[in-house]
Amino acid sequence: MNTYEIRKATEEDASTVIALLKEVAGWLQKNDINQWGFLLEGGEDEEIQQAIKDSATYVAWQDDEIIATVTLYSQQSEWDQHVWGIEENPEVLYLHRLTVRPQHMKNGIGKEILNWVDENLHNTIRLDCVAHNPKLCAYYEKNGFSLIGTTADGHCKFQKDHEEGKYHESNNY
Repeated sequence: MNTYEIRKATEEDASTVIALLKEVAGWLQKNDINQWGFLLEGGEDEEIQQAIKDSATYVAWQDDEIIATVTLYSQQSEWDQHVWGIEENPEVLYLHRLTVRPQHMKNGIGKEILNWVDENLHNTIRLDCVAHNPKLCAYYEKNGFSLIGTTADGHCKFQKDHEEGKYHESNNY
């Protein structure tokens, strides 16, 4: 069992969260996974900082280090509108940039964060990911997300409805 705390990111965390996302983008590129290259050029730095200011970004914190992050929008971003169409649904959260530091990957942290979101935020969760990464698509299906469809520009749309009482293990991450 992992021992870490999940909390909302603070503005003081912004540079660390951006560095973590760029570290993972570099790792993806190094491993021939064509995803998130735009992050390396600072493509979303302002959006990431704004998400932190808006209290939409969470971090997993262990031994004075941020080891993972995720952003959950309660209102659609422009990208979400592109993927899902324009809608207002207060029961839906849009998940973006679930990221685990490479040296902590394959320890179940991503799965535990997804479980934590379901347990603590009690919303339907929607996300999209590139269809040309079947391993990532399978990861989300394995973690309880249903494939809703694929966009014309090659993004898989996933949704997970909150299931009351499904996870009873431990809230002590």
